[in-house]
Amino acid sequence: MTARSNLEQILNDGRFAVTAEIGPPKGADPQKIQNKAILLRGYADAFNVTDNQTAVVRMSSFAGCCLLHQMNMEPILQMTCRDKNRIALQSEILGASALDIRNVLCLTGDHQSFGNHPCAKGVYDIDSIQLIQIIKQMRDDGLFQNGEVIPAGKPIMFIGAAANPYSEPYELTIDRLEKKILAGADFIQTQSVFNVDHFLGWMDDVRSRGLDKKTHILAGVTPLKSKKMTERMKYHVPGVDVPDEIEQRMNNASDEKKEGYDIALDTMKQLKVVKGVHGVHITALFWEEITPVLVKESGLHPR
Repeated sequence: MTARSNLEQILNDGRFAVTAEIGPPKGADPQKIQNKAILLRGYADAFNVTDNQTAVVRMSSFAGCCLLHQMNMEPILQMTCRDKNRIALQSEILGASALDIRNVLCLTGDHQSFGNHPCAKGVYDIDSIQLIQIIKQMRDDGLFQNGEVIPAGKPIMFIGAAANPYSEPYELTIDRLEKKILAGADFIQTQSVFNVDHFLGWMDDVRSRGLDKKTHILAGVTPLKSKKMTERMKYHVPGVDVPDEIEQRMNNASDEKKEGYDIALDTMKQLKVVKGVHGVHITALFWEEITPVLVKESGLHPR
């Protein structure tokens, strides 16, 4: 079958994929996204545009994806179930496909109480697993969620989902991953990997169920920029596992940025050789300029 996107083609060819995150601004200035895109052009195969990440109001993922597409860069549309019901979500999939946006990442979404509008009403009409199922049915069977036939063209979409190897209880993370794959997830982007040993154990369990053969797993990498960022990631971001050893390295570093970069580079080199890992997803929070350097130095450039 012809690949639906550049990202799908690379993964189907067995090449090691790179995706990177472009966070939309808290405002309507398109140049904020365009400047990041210029910086990252050629250093990833596709680019995630976040959807009101951490429940904070930003330019929509849909608009950000359109801006990237205008620059001939392949976007990944992020869709959370927090803010839209199944009608709006299906409508957005149709619109994205009509505008040649071919990748989607399905997320349940951070609870609105964590964001800058804590009194907002969360929708949560469906969760991410149900959203994956709905998009797959639209794409493969040409049916809306209610069973009606889509009369004017099925959407073309490469479907992604997220996974967190560090969630508790640990035993359920593999079960939830398997549910997402069975629902139709073509690729998986994981939570940022700092505890490599734990991630390797998780991948052992993934391979033991043969799940690495049923989807493409892209391991998350986030370079730490400072001691303050390390502390925040370790103690205040749910689902992130920063080992004490890495915290000590950052605390003892004379050059925090260099130490954070070295940790990320070493992590990427380790992830490249893990059986069943088909790529990396780089989330360089507020430090996008380090992504091209990481990609080059890890031997993943040119794309």
